Amino acid sequence: MLLKRSPESVAETSDDPAAPILRAVGIHKSYVAPGGRLQVLQGVDLEVRRGTLLAIVGASGSGKSTLLNILGTLDRADSGTLEVGGRRLEGMSERERCAWRARRLGFVFQFHHLLSEFTAEENVMMPLLIAGEAFERARARARETLGWMGLEERREHLPSELSGGEAQRVAVARAIAPAPDLILADEPSGNLDAAAAGRLHSLLSSLTHERHQTVVLVTHNDTLAAQADRVLKLDAGRLGA
Repeated sequence: MLLKRSPESVAETSDDPAAPILRAVGIHKSYVAPGGRLQVLQGVDLEVRRGTLLAIVGASGSGKSTLLNILGTLDRADSGTLEVGGRRLEGMSERERCAWRARRLGFVFQFHHLLSEFTAEENVMMPLLIAGEAFERARARARETLGWMGLEERREHLPSELSGGEAQRVAVARAIAPAPDLILADEPSGNLDAAAAGRLHSLLSSLTHERHQTVVLVTHNDTLAAQADRVLKLDAGRLGA
């Protein structure tokens, strides 16, 4: 069963399946450094189609995480435009950004960041409950998502009772349970051993091909990047093939 959005959330996004789910134009970002301002992103342009897995690669310090944070509205660009699901984001207030982000985006980081006092199922339920989902419906969606990931028997376990790979898969379940427009992943397998990383890589690929989710990830892992539908390199502040 594919997760479906409520009518209210569908109305916030574009109805055109051919339209890019993500469009960024002319993204610039700099930071104050000891020697002056450090230009990290210098006119990044990016379009991502629905139901694709895009990998962004680049050297350490090239600005991959900075770009992902801007795409996820966790940071603001100095200039440029950003649109997700047909919604322009750069003019939003911080409060509007937080509310929109909770409904429309899913995040997976290198460390799972699960809440230690809650079970796997409760962790997956959390964003649904915060978004106003009824408790029983949130629990059903959490169980369905964990089952799809092969974690049905682990749903009552605390994070401390899970392996690193299992915990990271729970984090992915938490990200996709609300059926977001876009999932952003920052080095999602960077803290896993080879076997767990391989399983996670297959899972991320399945998200796009089986569940029609859209995933943008940054990674140093060539194996993970090779499974993407498209790979772009961030170099000298710009994206290119």
